[in-house]
Amino acid sequence: MHDKLLQYIGSDFSFNSDETEAVKQYFEPVSHSRNTLLETAGNIPGYLYYIVSGYLRLFYTDENGNEVTTHINCPPGFFTSYTHFTSQTRSEDNVQCITDCSLLRISKENLDQLTNRSQAMKDFSISVFQQSIAYNENRSKELSALSGEQRYLKLIENYPEIIHNVPVQYIASFLGMKPESLSRIRKKMIN
Repeated sequence: MHDKLLQYIGSDFSFNSDETEAVKQYFEPVSHSRNTLLETAGNIPGYLYYIVSGYLRLFYTDENGNEVTTHINCPPGFFTSYTHFTSQTRSEDNVQCITDCSLLRISKENLDQLTNRSQAMKDFSISVFQQSIAYNENRSKELSALSGEQRYLKLIENYPEIIHNVPVQYIASFLGMKPESLSRIRKKMIN
């Protein structure tokens, strides 16, 4: 499992053998079945997850008791409630496995130790956080500027496998619409 993470890191950053061993030491392999809640609302996120396989979602429950999916991620990539993980504050979000997942996880304390030991890991961690900020800014723009159909088309263009692995209600929520609206869009596209 660590090989996939090291390959992901190695595409942009070079690690020496000590840094490679430290990554293997600090990132703990875990597997979880679908629907497992990894992090729950009201708590400080315990881990940053690297997705080796499977799909995760970030969601909160609104004032009407509806689950609102704010993020869906598939391999490869990192996943958590980033702001709350980095600041170690209570999050209103839940992290859930949509499918069976193989993950590597690291606690904030261990991530800090790792980044203090390795300039390359510190640079990589900053890069991951910057990518997260850029993604969220772009997502906000898309939610306000694109129609539901445009958002769906963009999603399946960039992540075609998502429709085979993620339930429609999560995709609809992520796209900012009701499942019925997404069904109409999909039906229109088929015709």
